[in-house]
Amino acid sequence: MTDFAAARRHMVDGQVRTADVTDHRIIFAMLEVPRERFVPPDATALAYLDLAHPVGGGRCLLKPVVLARLIQAADLATADRVLVVGCATGYSAAVIAHIAGEVVALEQDAALAASAEAALASQPNATVVMGPLVDGWPQNAPYDAIFVDGAVELVPDAFRKQLQDGGRLVCVLGGRPQPSAMLYRRSGEELGGRAIFDAAAAALPGFAKTPAFAF
Repeated sequence: MTDFAAARRHMVDGQVRTADVTDHRIIFAMLEVPRERFVPPDATALAYLDLAHPVGGGRCLLKPVVLARLIQAADLATADRVLVVGCATGYSAAVIAHIAGEVVALEQDAALAASAEAALASQPNATVVMGPLVDGWPQNAPYDAIFVDGAVELVPDAFRKQLQDGGRLVCVLGGRPQPSAMLYRRSGEELGGRAIFDAAAAALPGFAKTPAFAF
């Protein structure tokens, strides 16, 4: 039988701490949240490996180190309201809920949303909502931070509008020669971003660029 508590410590010590993740709130959260509850039952023994776990519907959990470094880049405060876009089974939202004040976890796949709702039932500051991922969730806007739980080729303008002035957005930007983790910040009506580290993640549906016609 797998000792999940030991596996969790090994993940944090061997994958997260060694990747310059120094925010002790993230370390504590990842030691507290049982990742094995957010993967399919037949994959629990693999829950703490350094890989992006498939969870159904063509979706995957982020690698633990990518998740941790993105959260650290978002520089969350204890009173922040955070939108998690594409929460899948809810693991990222559960970790963030240990750090921020309020988490809105958006999912468009009904089966994944139901799994996330069940997994997050004991987390009173996390709410699962259903709707198209590319639209965000304006009902609870503005947000202090938006966490995009997967790779996208573009950041919709709807996300900028749902951020507070000074709010941060983190994601993995794919569809380019070298996918990168990105940190964006809203300043007035502008959303400026920069690459913060190389990263890869499974693509979220609905965020592909429209192919340009070549003549």
